[in-house]
Amino acid sequence: MRLLFLGDVMGRAGRRAITENLARLRTGWKLDFIVVNGENATSGAGLSGAHAKTLLDAGADCLTLGDHAFDQKDMLRFIEQEPRVIRPLNFSKTAPGKGARMFTTKTGKKVLVAQALGQVFMKRPFDDPFSALDPVLKTHPLGGLANAVIVDMHCEATSEKMAMGHFCDGRASLVVGTHTHVPTSDAMILPGGTGYLTDAGMCGDYNSVIGMDKAEPLRRFITGMPKERFTPANGEATLSGVYVETDDRTGRATRIAMVRDGGLLQAAAP
Repeated sequence: MRLLFLGDVMGRAGRRAITENLARLRTGWKLDFIVVNGENATSGAGLSGAHAKTLLDAGADCLTLGDHAFDQKDMLRFIEQEPRVIRPLNFSKTAPGKGARMFTTKTGKKVLVAQALGQVFMKRPFDDPFSALDPVLKTHPLGGLANAVIVDMHCEATSEKMAMGHFCDGRASLVVGTHTHVPTSDAMILPGGTGYLTDAGMCGDYNSVIGMDKAEPLRRFITGMPKERFTPANGEATLSGVYVETDDRTGRATRIAMVRDGGLLQAAAP
């Protein structure tokens, strides 16, 4: 299969880039399945039901969330009605929605998507992501019930993301980090056949401070004092993420490539 994972969609600029370009990428790269992290698609804080529908209508097969999963309160209801939206497995035992789900592609292949939240440097003390994910991987063995398994590790620390990659090696087709909005350059296939990238980056305007208009973050760094709310930058966005090809029989990654399309960052494509 040919899989595409795109990092955190940031505000209007990120949504616009998805709606204008995702169909082109699906056709041009002959993609079988697309996952988009929609964590910051609504004003940079969470994902509304309306904006989730926009991203799904644009061609995303699955949307993942993150620590801001329910910042937009209507997501509490929307996620129960829309199975294509995944929240973190270890967000809360009482949270609505699912943290992992099996999807079927148009050609009948099975793709499991799961998401976990890290603990290191995160504001909330989330449950252990490793023990949350382990039973899901055991229940959906790679190359058995699932033709491909995609894990979104949403966290701050690169070390925790790398640890999750090795924890899932041989059990997932792709482990990709999200949350920091800065793409890393370590796309690789681990010894057990799992594609890995520490952070997918964001789908947003990189003429910014991690997607936010520069003025207020700079003011706070320089003076230590807030004046206004953070607002997402609204220039031309870069779609950032990772492309993976897998063996349909084993589910293991056979090829991995970074993706950067449009905007300020140097282009990268399969």
